[in-house]
Parts: sequence; C-alpha cells; structure tokens
Amino acid sequence: MTNRPVLDDIRRAPKVLLHDHLDGGLRPETIVDLARETGYDALPATDPAELRTWFAEASDSGSLERYLETFDHTVGVMQTAEALTRVAYECAEDLAKDGVVYAEVRYAPEQHTRNGLTLNQVVEAVLRGFAEGGRDHGIRVGTLLTAMRHQARSMEIAELAVRYRDDGVVGFDIAGAEAGYPPTRHLDAFEYLQRENAHFTIHAGEAFGLPSIWQAIQWCGADRLGHGVRIIDDIGEREGESPRLGRLAAYVRDKRIPLEMCPSSNVQTGAAKSIAEHPIGLLRRLYFRVTVNTDNRLMSGTTLSEEFAKLVEAFDYGWDDLQWFTVNAMKSAFLGFDERLELINGVIKPGFAQLKWRSHS
Repeated sequence: MTNRPVLDDIRRAPKVLLHDHLDGGLRPETIVDLARETGYDALPATDPAELRTWFAEASDSGSLERYLETFDHTVGVMQTAEALTRVAYECAEDLAKDGVVYAEVRYAPEQHTRNGLTLNQVVEAVLRGFAEGGRDHGIRVGTLLTAMRHQARSMEIAELAVRYRDDGVVGFDIAGAEAGYPPTRHLDAFEYLQRENAHFTIHAGEAFGLPSIWQAIQWCGADRLGHGVRIIDDIGEREGESPRLGRLAAYVRDKRIPLEMCPSSNVQTGAAKSIAEHPIGLLRRLYFRVTVNTDNRLMSGTTLSEEFAKLVEAFDYGWDDLQWFTVNAMKSAFLGFDERLELINGVIKPGFAQLKWRSHS
C-alpha cells in the first residue's frame, strides 16, 4: 500500500483509548520523585533511565511473577492524595501529547489505601488530576473503577463508581487473575450496576479462554470485554473458505460487543505469539467491534500511536483502518450518545480526513 501511515502522522491523528491502567503508565522520573517524597525505599533503581530499563526487562522476561512485581513499585508510590493527583495529571498530559482526544483510564481504588486514604479520597484525588490535566491539555478523560477479582470488595467499588458517576467516573471493571476467579464471583456487583443503569467492562478472555468470555457476557452482562483475544478459539479457519464462527463468537460479533485489544501487552503476557499473529488481524477482517489500546504504557514501553504503527507494519493497514478502529472505540465509550457523536463527527472524522488528504497530496 502506498501512503502508509507513519508514526509521526499517526501521533497527529485524533485517537480514542478505552483500556489503559493508571498504575501501568507512570513516568520513571515521577516514580523516582514520589519514592523520595513518600519514603518508598524498595525501588530496583533510583536513576530514571535505569528504572525504565528495569521495567522493560521485567515486563519482557516471560515471567508473570516479574511482570506483576512491576506494579508493586508503581502502586507503592501511589499512596498519597498528592501522588495520585500528580500521576493522573501527567497521564492526561502524556495521552494528549500522543494525540488521544478521549480516554478511559482504570485503576483499583482499594490498592491505594495503605497509608490511610479512604476510598472516597482516592477517587477524588484521581478525578482532580484528570480534571486539571484535561483542562490544561485539551483531552477528556473518564475513569473506570476496578475491583480485584481475588478480593471481596467488588460491591463496595461498584457503589463507589455509582456515587461518583456524575463527577468523571464513567464505569466499573474487574481485573486480576482470571483462572480460579470467575466473574460470577462478583455477580451481586454486576446486578447492582445493571439496576443502576451503570456501565461496566470485564477483563475476560486474556489468560483464560471461552468460559471466561461467556460468563462475562451471559451471566454478568458486560458492556465490553477487556482483551477478549481468546474469542479466536471459537472461530474455525478453513482452507479456501471463510472462517466459521461458533455460537459465542457469532453472538459477540452480532451484538457488537466491543473488544478492548492490547496487542503489545498480549504478546508480553503470552496471549498472542507476536503482533503479526495477533487475533486482531482476523477479527478486523470479520468486522468484530475491535478497538486498539495500550493496557500498560510503562510496562509495554508503548503509546497508542505506537500500537497503531505496529499494526500498520504487521497488517499493511491504511488510514481507513485506523479510522475504523478509532470510530469503533468512540462508539463503545461509556459516554453519552450526543457526546460520542460530537467527537466522531466534529473531531475524529475531520482529523483523519485531513491526514488522508495530506498523504495523497
């Protein structure tokens, strides 16, 4: 394909991000600063450049233990209101610099109460950072409150999400180890959210297969699937024929259930062998409601623009493909219909039209 999108131009495109973890996107310089300010003394390195390298190596090691250890350090320095506000502000700034116009960033409030903050104080500190960062850098950021699947606080976190729904919290999520901790353990929280007309997404179909996806949708009523890569297990590829969709895959496609796909992260955690072999290629061809996301920008050493650039390289995508992913994400956002439409027609489509015109002129 001629005029393939290049990274510098992709950065200028108005993008939408739905799956990004606040504790997975800190700047190494900020981690060092906050460790010094808060007395956190367990960092593996205190030089920002060395720390960045350590995060990259631990995340790429193939060891889940080492990958999870990276979060011990980011969460470790996010235990004060000031730290949470700063991290949220910088997240908004970094996403805006990458051309993101709307983002939903998630975090687990229960992980930030070690030094005595209440859940309400945690949420308010993060909302403050996103509001200030959004105002200063021209980006809109909504937050998703995450409950940990192996804990028993999901109802409490769901109530928190509803309490702050008019202040910037746009939805709820559960995360953590899938195997042994099915989403149905938190059924009361999901049923409560449905009664409250609240939105939620569920991490499902990343480390665990189709039963996890089936439960998330059919038992829990998830609006979106976090990752969802294992839906590929319900699609049979046949030589010379179009792929055959099983009942679950067909349901996910027919109902336009959004898949929050995170290519680089999936390669790191072993959910996909490589970007080129990532299920996103087939799912795009089959017109599933696929979106492209970063997951953990620090651990994966990535940005949304870089994720798009990798897909351009692997699948020869052009501007129309990148716009399709972006519009999918905006359509799937936990934002009012009018606001989504305004961003699609007023920002996203004109922005891509300009880039397409430039690439052909």
